[in-house]
Amino acid sequence: MLEHGDTGRLHIVLISIHGLIRGRDLELGRDADTGGQTKYVVELAKALAKQPLVERVDLVTRRIVDSDVSDDYAEAVEALAENAQIVRIDAGPEGYIRKEELWDHLDSFADNLLSWLHLQPRWPDVLHSHYADAGYVGVRLAHLTGLPLIHTGHSLGRDKCRRLLALGLAMEEIEQRYHISRRIDAEEDTLSNAELIITSTRNEIEDQYELYDYYTPEKMAVIPPGTDLEQFYPPSAKTAASTFAISLNKFLYDPNKPMILALSRPDERKNIVTLLEAYGESPRLQAIANLVIVAGNRDDIREMNDGAQGVLTELLLVMDCYDLYGRVALPKHHSADEVAEIYRLAAAAKGIFINPALTEPFGLTLLEAAASGLPLVATENGGPVDIIGNCRNGLLVDPLDKTAIVEALLSILENPEHWRTLSANGLRNVARYYSWEAHTQAYLQKLQPLLQHFERLPKTPPVGKVGRLRRQAIFTAMDNTLLGDDEGLAKFVNLIREKRRKCLFGIATGRRLDAVLAILKQKRIPKPDILITSLGTEVYFTSQLIADIAWSYHIDHLWTPQVLRRVLSGLPGLTPQPKQEQSRFKISYYYDSERAPPMDEILTLLRQKELSVNPTLSFGHFLDIVPARASKGQALRYVARQWNIPLERILATGGSGGDCDMVAGNTLGVVVANRHREELANLAEVEQVYFAERSNAWGILEAIDHYDFFNL
Repeated sequence: MLEHGDTGRLHIVLISIHGLIRGRDLELGRDADTGGQTKYVVELAKALAKQPLVERVDLVTRRIVDSDVSDDYAEAVEALAENAQIVRIDAGPEGYIRKEELWDHLDSFADNLLSWLHLQPRWPDVLHSHYADAGYVGVRLAHLTGLPLIHTGHSLGRDKCRRLLALGLAMEEIEQRYHISRRIDAEEDTLSNAELIITSTRNEIEDQYELYDYYTPEKMAVIPPGTDLEQFYPPSAKTAASTFAISLNKFLYDPNKPMILALSRPDERKNIVTLLEAYGESPRLQAIANLVIVAGNRDDIREMNDGAQGVLTELLLVMDCYDLYGRVALPKHHSADEVAEIYRLAAAAKGIFINPALTEPFGLTLLEAAASGLPLVATENGGPVDIIGNCRNGLLVDPLDKTAIVEALLSILENPEHWRTLSANGLRNVARYYSWEAHTQAYLQKLQPLLQHFERLPKTPPVGKVGRLRRQAIFTAMDNTLLGDDEGLAKFVNLIREKRRKCLFGIATGRRLDAVLAILKQKRIPKPDILITSLGTEVYFTSQLIADIAWSYHIDHLWTPQVLRRVLSGLPGLTPQPKQEQSRFKISYYYDSERAPPMDEILTLLRQKELSVNPTLSFGHFLDIVPARASKGQALRYVARQWNIPLERILATGGSGGDCDMVAGNTLGVVVANRHREELANLAEVEQVYFAERSNAWGILEAIDHYDFFNL
């Protein structure tokens, strides 16, 4: 039996952060971020909610308050069904931004979502992230809660990077435009921490996930998405002419000819310019069929983003070059409700649906077209291989071979019997292989083994008495942050003594407990209320130095120190630190940058050996490896919840790589000036992280003034 809530039914949280997501009139094709994924997650949420085993589904996305988009996206909650809803969480600026600009705001999204989860009656049973940005958030939430994480990639950074390089783009340009290294790092981290990876096709596993260091096919499952057969169905003799069909008359000399239909957003990767060129170079194809390209909605091409503007401009230039007026339609507008009618219009005209994308992770439009009775011609790269393989309703082509595209289209259009066979195969097999009912049944079956062995952290841990009167906290790292200037330290200590009644004081350090206690005594630093030691692996309440056993039990998940030592033992430039610097959950090395492999290579090795760990390089030469669920930032959030102190009222200060997740997110982050803070340079553009001009304790005091901390 499944292990879940008191009702005996499941609470599932789906996380899909970017794009414009709402329950009706999805603006598919509006931009590169509002496409197949947004439709997928909405349909998945609705389909899961119908299952008897499911109590509740929350689809979590980003809240957007922007006059350029609908007010719908500013609503905190939107009902999808009686037991399903869209939940919108604040993160970063209120306005709508593209997914590549979201990375600096994901820590804040994770903190806000965690706060929302704590307000719910109970923990959900599973987290399911969609795309790399949600994977980044899902990993952090899974570490902080102990909940199992499922992930669906939708499209993958390594595959995208490979194809962009093949198109001739320089790596520097790819990085600048797509932040591809952050995306790939998030994907690697997600793969190493997720319990289950759901893919749409076998090709996705073998050709795309195979590119990753943490490649574990055994925890990947092919569960194709479904299509709504109540919305997408073949035309009937009684089908009336639609508004869209009438609008095509102004484009086409003979609207009654068979239609070659392409439907996608105007994105270079969708390769619709090549399709138009292939059509323009074939008088034979032009003679027997019209080409209709539905490429999103537009009012003025000049006001669109650079990518869409470039594709649409090129389409118009190609039409003019080949003088295709009267044979090609490029309509400016269509509504989401008209999409099903467009497919039926093409099917009634004995046409074909074509997807010529350079690569297609899955291809929901192919399913919709098949359910409408259209034969398919599609790219041989990605999901269409499985779809056409299962449905036997079309042909695969090299998307860069214009001759092959033309020949595939002609072979179907010129053979009515072949058209009827492919159409019938599609109608029969799309219902057999690609229904949402089949998808959700397979999905829930895969959850069973995952939910039987997970131990969650307590949802409402006891609030310490000391925290009842204190609604603020200062947490600081020690070396090169709190320590390093005795005069500044003395002033900081006096301030802490003065504010002790209203402000909790904590230290988070990579040092062991015994070393920390010795320094506190030597420097006459008042004993903190909380000590987070050994890089977040140990939590102590210092009135009696009581260790938090629940935290130790939580981070022990998948921790295999013997295997880790064996994997790293042969690497040059890594020297184990003395025994007194090691602990049960921390393995520490001296890192010689001139001899040791780069950190990227060490990360690759750890992933390839399927080790789910959290490695940190601090001060340029201290390499510490702890369990994946441990870090200063994760321990700080655990403690903050125990004392019921909002992260927004916690001043978190650091100065090296090990402090990154402590100062990021919703804490009032502080990076003091020192020669190692370049390890935190990726936080320089984050609004809620203050880079102090002064060093050591002086930098902390400067930040207290900057935030006017004690007057919050």
